[in-house]
Amino acid sequence: MSSSKRTSRDVAAEITDLIIRKLEEGVPPWSRPWRTSGAGGRPLRHSGESYRGVNALYLWALGDAKGYRSRYWMTCRQAETLGGNVRRGESGAISVYYSSFKKRDVHPETGHQVERSIRFLRHYLVFNADQIDALPPYFYAPDEPERPVIPSERQAAIDAFFAAIPADVRHGGNQAYFTPTFDYIQLPSRTAFRSMDLYASVRCHETVHWTGHSSRLARTFGKRFGDKAYSFEELVAEVGAGLCCADLGLPNVLHDSHASYVGHWLSILRGDKTAIIHAAAKAEQAFDYLKSFGANQPEIRQILPVPRAASALAA
Repeated sequence: MSSSKRTSRDVAAEITDLIIRKLEEGVPPWSRPWRTSGAGGRPLRHSGESYRGVNALYLWALGDAKGYRSRYWMTCRQAETLGGNVRRGESGAISVYYSSFKKRDVHPETGHQVERSIRFLRHYLVFNADQIDALPPYFYAPDEPERPVIPSERQAAIDAFFAAIPADVRHGGNQAYFTPTFDYIQLPSRTAFRSMDLYASVRCHETVHWTGHSSRLARTFGKRFGDKAYSFEELVAEVGAGLCCADLGLPNVLHDSHASYVGHWLSILRGDKTAIIHAAAKAEQAFDYLKSFGANQPEIRQILPVPRAASALAA
């Protein structure tokens, strides 16, 4: 049986409903205090590749809601190839992607045949490793208790990540923001933060805003979000900061000044079921842009090593 299929399920609505529920619970899935073991870090495919975009957000939120400890997700076929089997009665999660087909129509004015491309969401079902028996051991979270991470153990990677980014960062005062007019990031002094980890977390958020400047990714939302465009940009920055923090092994705490946008985010998501997909894509683009500055620096890497899978299986 093919793992991908067309469906009458409203996939975008299902994803949005889960994200809304997590926001209403006060726990945005991308702001979880991600750990470097157990369920911490981005959800992974069976091959060790990270999920991207809205799939990362959705599987993060679902894994949190279900209490899964493993980061790995895979189809039934992939599990079977690895020697595992999905337990009877387990429900799969949705992993989405865009597909397209060509359609030929007659132009109403010229009468000529015209071809247009129509995009639509498709999905396949994946299962968490915690729903699957007999997989190789590395697919399951270790049982040993987590050890606290000493900040200095990751400080080199954090410093290298920010040092490679050519943003103008200024310190002082008691506010954190990015000003597109003058193109600089303002942060309180480092000593004003309870820890260097929290300083780096807030800096991640403002640096994602920096990527949206007209001279860089030129992130605009036009009439689609109207007077809510500013709140939508905050949503993109919060999701993007979550990706940066997860990659660097940092806590991502919803800052007081950002938490005030939660109500606006809920309004946006309820009014447009595809908004979270759009936000996730923009956040992923910003994260990729930031990582590109340090692409040749070995210090900038994920803190958690990705085990090598037995083979690369197609989804």
